[in-house]
Amino acid sequence: MRIAIIGTRGIPNYHGGFEQFAEFFSVYLANNNHDVFVYNSSTHPFQESNYKGVHIIHCSDPEDKIGSAGQFIYDFNCLIDARKRDFDIILQLGYTSSSIWCKLLPKKSIIVTNMDGLEWRRSKYSKPVQHFLKYAERLAVKSSDYLVSDSLGIQSYIRKKHNVDSKYIAYGAELFNTPNIEIINKYGVEAGNYNMLIARLEPENNIEIILDGVVLANEKRPFLVIGKHDTNKFGIYLKNKFKDSKHIHFVGGVYNLGHLNNLRYYSNLYFHGHSVGGTNPSLLEAMASKALVVANENEFNKGILGENALYFRTKEDVKFYVENTVKGNHFAKIENSFNEIETRFNWKTINNEYLEFLNECYKKN
Repeated sequence: MRIAIIGTRGIPNYHGGFEQFAEFFSVYLANNNHDVFVYNSSTHPFQESNYKGVHIIHCSDPEDKIGSAGQFIYDFNCLIDARKRDFDIILQLGYTSSSIWCKLLPKKSIIVTNMDGLEWRRSKYSKPVQHFLKYAERLAVKSSDYLVSDSLGIQSYIRKKHNVDSKYIAYGAELFNTPNIEIINKYGVEAGNYNMLIARLEPENNIEIILDGVVLANEKRPFLVIGKHDTNKFGIYLKNKFKDSKHIHFVGGVYNLGHLNNLRYYSNLYFHGHSVGGTNPSLLEAMASKALVVANENEFNKGILGENALYFRTKEDVKFYVENTVKGNHFAKIENSFNEIETRFNWKTINNEYLEFLNECYKKN
């Protein structure tokens, strides 16, 4: 098949979950003899035309010049280009800034959309923006031939809200079996003697609650906050609020997967505060890295972790875990999570499920 992947900033991944999936899945498609194209932002660090057998199409993206509105222009440019290329399938990852252009989707291509999380619930958005996102969600549902949900919670929501079925396919992760303690030394921490989180610094990821609890705790071991903190208001706010807590270290964005896996593997506690949307890739990577996960208690996280994690709701919960929890006392949870990746959430299985689904969609048309 001739397949395009749109809706990301591009590959290799320098941004987030959709980019990570696009990288792994596109290479998998290419290795299985499909003609696959990924759209990359013009500002992406990788400027070549081919990545591991995947064709890269660079489209103009003014987001760095004009802000978030640039995402709409970038998606517009991607769709205008896609109309010229006669793709069998267009796999659209998300809809936030693309669905308003849905009338530009190529008529002959099969449109498969991953519906992402509940974007309109994100507290960083104003009420008017949240209303727009609900509208964009409806447009994405109506303009797609097939839908994918990355969690059972999202699948249930789409069925109830839009009376439409979607295919449940989670994200994947690779098992981490090559720890290298020298890597964490570069971050100034010692094995088992630090806690951490990895997230976009947004309110709905409960980072402020986590850090409030860290400050309350009498235990002052280092706490690493990994995520870009200097390019959004909330990140700047957090860094300023906790500037006097010397054991909290704002590391910034880290995109070397080997470094992230080692940091997770050697941590004492790994906090996962995400509360909006489906299967978060960084959560699966934490499970695959044998981290002890302390997750925000919600249906999305519990749907993945089950009984194999600790859960928090308040800063007092966080304080308790920081003061009283040692990773070595929860070996069974860690091993069970690792086995879940091996059996349910490994990339080979996830990529194969996606390919089988795309094949089904193609044959039906």
